[in-house]
Amino acid sequence: MTARLLDGQALARQIQQELTPQVADFTRRHGRPPGLAIVLVGHNPASEVYVRNKIKAGGEVGFRADLERLPESASLGDVLALVERLNGSEAHDGILVQSPLPKTLGPDAAARVFDAIVPAKDVDGFTPANVGRMVQGRPALVACTPSGIIELLVREGIPIARRRACVVGRSDIVGKPMALLLLQRDATVTVCHSKTPDLPAVCREADIVVAAVGRAGLVTKAFVKPGATVIDVGMNTVTDPAAAASLFPDGHPKLARFRERGSLLVGDVHPEVAEAAGALTPVPGGVGPLTVTMLMQNTLRAARARMDGGW
Repeated sequence: MTARLLDGQALARQIQQELTPQVADFTRRHGRPPGLAIVLVGHNPASEVYVRNKIKAGGEVGFRADLERLPESASLGDVLALVERLNGSEAHDGILVQSPLPKTLGPDAAARVFDAIVPAKDVDGFTPANVGRMVQGRPALVACTPSGIIELLVREGIPIARRRACVVGRSDIVGKPMALLLLQRDATVTVCHSKTPDLPAVCREADIVVAAVGRAGLVTKAFVKPGATVIDVGMNTVTDPAAAASLFPDGHPKLARFRERGSLLVGDVHPEVAEAAGALTPVPGGVGPLTVTMLMQNTLRAARARMDGGW
């Protein structure tokens, strides 16, 4: 068996094409485009790439997309003051504060910053109010990666109701909201983590496996029931030759690329899983593009709620 690849990049383009005329209609009716403000603190190289992609995607669908930069030396007070200014901005319907924040801001900085965003502009879906609404099954703005995964499953015709799903990872950003969204679509959901006994055996019971732990190649064939759908959320940069060799056999083009560049982007799912799974998301080109696209969808949703009322 060779898994069917679930092309998140293609679906992201399709959704963006659907959003573009809706954004144009909003702009015509309200005399301004939906506005997204992205706050970037410091100079994290990965964050720079993610933010650039988000700004580009916003521009492509017709948003006003503004980057608000703060230096590495910024204080938590500086970040909170910027968020407060954006809360009151008439031009911005959505606010995203790019993670991770510099460690110098303190261990509770992310929670304090997310708490400061007004829920109506929380296009990441991280505020307690938006998380609470999601838990109650009446979502307003939902975390982008899990909602993108649901969109992918639905549009690819992969059944969720009455299926067993296993979410490997319990983060507030992916794992927990992913489990809730699957549960609300009538899946029977197990949430696993680093302390789960016999993790492969638990995952093998699932029809849908979502891997979101940040460990390259953790999910192997031993984790996967034949024919299961495997969603790889991992984005890991491998720089160790031994680690690269454990993922790809000698002669594989990706191993050749690693030897040429000295690094390689891989997921949490081992490539051998393609031999057992029925469907699989690639890395890159799977979940990542959908995360950005669902941010655009959330921004339009927030703009409509602000200007037209209600969710």
